Amino acid sequence: MSISTLGVIPARYASSRFPGKPLVMIDGKSMIMRVYEQTLKTTVLNRVIVSTDDERIFNHVKECGGEVMMTSESHVSGTSRIGEVIENLSFLGQCPYDVIVNIQGDEPFIDPSQIDMTVALFNKPEVIIGTLIRKIEKNEDLFDPNVVKVVVDKIGKALYFSRSPIPYFRGIPQDAWLDKYDYYKHIGLYAYRSSILKEVLNLSLAPPESAESLEQLRWLYHGYSIHTAVTDIETIGIDVPEDLLKLTNNA
Repeated sequence: MSISTLGVIPARYASSRFPGKPLVMIDGKSMIMRVYEQTLKTTVLNRVIVSTDDERIFNHVKECGGEVMMTSESHVSGTSRIGEVIENLSFLGQCPYDVIVNIQGDEPFIDPSQIDMTVALFNKPEVIIGTLIRKIEKNEDLFDPNVVKVVVDKIGKALYFSRSPIPYFRGIPQDAWLDKYDYYKHIGLYAYRSSILKEVLNLSLAPPESAESLEQLRWLYHGYSIHTAVTDIETIGIDVPEDLLKLTNNA
């Protein structure tokens, strides 16, 4: 089955923990252009657009030959920003895409095969939202609230996402939990069917989402299924300037 796909990379300048992050230079090339160029290496995307609310990012991507679109400063999530991109493209008669992929703008060495794997989920008609997960191998990740954990059912649909380790192993020392159960962490790459993206953008805030500060819990709360695929590739996200040290061996 042929699927028409659009990749969107949301990019904000005013990050509270790392202002100007998309434009930081990594071995002579900006972070946002590294993400953009990695994304172009996929075999499944028909088009890739950077979505930003800042003229500096807009001009930089344009000067480097990338496709970029200005969006509002009022968006509170990347999903919402992508929604404006879809509205603008629809107005121009340029939105024939079956699947929209939300690509994180702070993973400069994203592996293109992970995008391929996410889009491949949509070969099954029942898949409406897709994402990736990876087996947790270290205790420090299991108990780190910045590493989002996910429990899935027997066919790979997400049951819940949490900053806490789930499930809790009663009566077992915490340093032995990884020996007793396959825990997974969430890889923040999302894809949605176009019609579903428009629906989830209109959903009301959910209590679990407010507690965990995880947008995907809103979708589950309102009855939208999220299918997952397991990747064995580790991703490197840049949240604070110190994280750039992780890239030493990758650039």
